[in-house]
Amino acid sequence: MKSMNRAAPLALALPLLLSAPGLAQQAIPETIVTATRIPTEAERVPAAITVLTRADIEERGYQTLAEAMATVPGMNLVQGGGLGQQASVFIRGTASRHVLVLLDGVPVNDPSEANGAFNFGNELLGDIERIEIVRGPGSALYGSGAIGGVINLVTRRAPAGVPVQVFGDVAGGSQGTARGALGAAGSLGNWNYMVMGQGLTTQGSDATPSRFRADTKETEALRAGAGTARFGWADGTSMVEGLLRWRENQLDLDNIPNDDPNYEGNDRRWFGQLRTETRLFDGVWTTGLRAAVTEDRRRYINLPDARSSASTDDLYRGQRQTLDWGNRVRLGDVGPFSMAGLAFGVTHERESVDATSGSPGFRTVTDARASSTALHAGVQARLGDRLDLSAGLRQDLAEDYDGFLSWRAGAVLAVPEVASRLRVSAGTAFKAPSLYQRFGRIGSFFRGNPDLEAETSFAWEAGFDTDLPIFGRRDGATVGVTYFNTRTNDLINFNRAFSSLENIEKASSQGVEMELRLRPARWLETRLAWTITDARDEVTDAPLARRPRNVVSAGARLSPTDRLVIAPEVLFTGPSPDTASYDDSGNFLSGVRYNKSGTVLNLTASYRVTPAITAYAEGRNLGNSRWEPANGFVTPGRSLLVGTRFVF
Repeated sequence: MKSMNRAAPLALALPLLLSAPGLAQQAIPETIVTATRIPTEAERVPAAITVLTRADIEERGYQTLAEAMATVPGMNLVQGGGLGQQASVFIRGTASRHVLVLLDGVPVNDPSEANGAFNFGNELLGDIERIEIVRGPGSALYGSGAIGGVINLVTRRAPAGVPVQVFGDVAGGSQGTARGALGAAGSLGNWNYMVMGQGLTTQGSDATPSRFRADTKETEALRAGAGTARFGWADGTSMVEGLLRWRENQLDLDNIPNDDPNYEGNDRRWFGQLRTETRLFDGVWTTGLRAAVTEDRRRYINLPDARSSASTDDLYRGQRQTLDWGNRVRLGDVGPFSMAGLAFGVTHERESVDATSGSPGFRTVTDARASSTALHAGVQARLGDRLDLSAGLRQDLAEDYDGFLSWRAGAVLAVPEVASRLRVSAGTAFKAPSLYQRFGRIGSFFRGNPDLEAETSFAWEAGFDTDLPIFGRRDGATVGVTYFNTRTNDLINFNRAFSSLENIEKASSQGVEMELRLRPARWLETRLAWTITDARDEVTDAPLARRPRNVVSAGARLSPTDRLVIAPEVLFTGPSPDTASYDDSGNFLSGVRYNKSGTVLNLTASYRVTPAITAYAEGRNLGNSRWEPANGFVTPGRSLLVGTRFVF
């Protein structure tokens, strides 16, 4: 892939909601909410975007956010075990800490995580209406952490004109699994509401590979719950809305390379936000205020047992407070430009961490807080009848590092003569040093470095999408190809004495995302995605860990009748380099070694019994693959879940 030296991503799409989705009651599946907060057709946005709707989540049987992310082009999901276990996402070869996750437009990465990475294994999807994934740099819109991409979870909203709608889901199956959800939503005059609770319990499967001679076949259980409440008022020109979301998981854990019956964890998050929005000058200018708070609490306990006399009691507490003033202005026609729009605003964030972990002789302590303020602006417009242009700029001002100026720009050219769209974009992004990296302490021999600078990147991408007129329809097939290229600098790592941290690393990643969709019949649609990635340490030229060269996913939607939907899905992951490996006796192996490739087959079938009731069956890993996404942790074994969901 050395020859592929020019290309790549800009999640320039100024997507998702700067201040959440306007005054509309529900996001429009065919559009992306850009930084201008003007719903824009996805094909007009200069970025590689994947949107998973509520229908996709249900028809494909996704229970958790990790399951939903596994087949997205450009991504590699690495989960250390089954449901609820730690799961990391690597986008286009960048680090897992370089993925920014939003909930209704608000960052929710846990400040108490040492690197600021997000755990994708925690989130249930019962209250999620839509997931927007933008690959490439997004710091010009969202600030720190958006080097590899941005993922926005959009929660369910009240249906317009319906006073009361009751919805839910109940299911059970193998591995002692039971799942349930119940909610109500509606609109009463100017008022709207949505309340929902969901839960999942499972005995799980053995996360320790059977190749380990010390494997005891112990399973890792999960008990997860979540609740969401939204209340709002809107009169057509103004709105006020409040959202409260709670999520808590209780889970069993393992130590590599041995099962550990006394190791368990608790992970809880509270999220709340209050926002208001007003349209001025006949809707030309929309201005809004938002205040949001996220509180994370994680505790891991491991009591002494026959296998080990060690004792663990780790506690992590992190909080993020966000204040945002966002604006969008519809400029209309300006000289040679049409459909012009402007977005601008100010965002202030404050993070705090109080964490202690490790054994008494190797105790890690972080007790710190920091604030930052950002000024941001973005524009988009159409030039002529074919060319869409967009650009953005953001200045982050931090109290304990130098801050960063991010930019992005891109263009989409429509070529209707051949039913194609050409995209090109470029931009910069950054990841601020975490509070642990700046102020953490380990015993008396390690101190964080308060003088660390931000990790930075430059990325660009170029690609096209083309509809082919076959199978008797104009879009019988859609072909998409995107080449991406990312350079990251000032990456943070340990100094030579392992006494602190420094900005000493550089990395590069480049590759191609290829997608093919076929629609050979009204009742059949297939999709195939193949991502080739070459990610390397720029200093040593060694491959970066957990970035496989090849990831291929395939899926289909078969609907032979109006009531039946069958959704098979296959995920192939090629050999993946790893720097933490173990032999069959559980001995640690130094150096870079490759995990074997693996293939997982899933199948979900749904049957609409009545207009309000749908029965379904979800089969996961039907081939019972024992593939290890992370060395020492095997993918969950074969499982089957049957259930029903309803909407009244």
